[in-house]
Amino acid sequence: MVDKSEQLTLLARIGFAARGAVYVLLGYLALTTAARETVDDGAGDAFAWIADIPGGALVLYLAAAGLVGYALYRLSGALFDIERKGTDPKGIGHRIGYFVSAIVHTAMAWTATKVASGARKSGDDQSSEMAQSVLGFPLGETVLGIAGIALLIAGAFQARNAITASFMKHVSHTAPAATCWIGRAGHAARGVVFALIGWSLLRSAWLERSSEVRSLGGAINDLRDMGPAFSLVAAGLLLFGVFSLILSRYRIIPDPLPARAGLFGKALS
Repeated sequence: MVDKSEQLTLLARIGFAARGAVYVLLGYLALTTAARETVDDGAGDAFAWIADIPGGALVLYLAAAGLVGYALYRLSGALFDIERKGTDPKGIGHRIGYFVSAIVHTAMAWTATKVASGARKSGDDQSSEMAQSVLGFPLGETVLGIAGIALLIAGAFQARNAITASFMKHVSHTAPAATCWIGRAGHAARGVVFALIGWSLLRSAWLERSSEVRSLGGAINDLRDMGPAFSLVAAGLLLFGVFSLILSRYRIIPDPLPARAGLFGKALS
């Protein structure tokens, strides 16, 4: 009988595959679409593309399940330190990043479900609307500013990974030889996009204008006038998708439900 740890590990691998499919499609749409309006919502547009193929709704529901599994995996990293990052400031920073990743991929799963059910269409970018809602709350500008700083930091981590290839310590030695360079290109592209989104959030907080906020697709579109730079970033995002697909098979995944290790490194019974 398959235990819960094995089930979550399987869902995590499906999640890597689902994330990979989204980024491959996102990079492909960016490279092959001339109109700025077509790739506005990033993952939402990729999901809409899937929905248009025969059996697309079923594929999206399966992708949503995989993304939820990936979110649970990242949540385990944040709460139970299954990646063994520790409780020093650097380790806590990593675990906060895992928590944010869990939220992001849960949101992606929700978007996939809405597209599959027909409740959301391509181009329905809700980033500005969500930012406007946040700005309507007390300290909303502060929340957006913190989110922007967090994404800028995440972009810096992505850039560091592109340079050091530290992600390879979590990849099996049996992975394809090109995995390292594919991952480096993908992390570099994500670093650029994360920085653009983070900067847009900071501008939105400073100017108190939700229209400044950029979604993943919007950040990509902002690069379109940069010629070769845009093509490199779009290709990098596609390669990050390929890298994620490789991880779905070769990622070393610790036990998602360890008996020891809590939020602050304390034993759990």
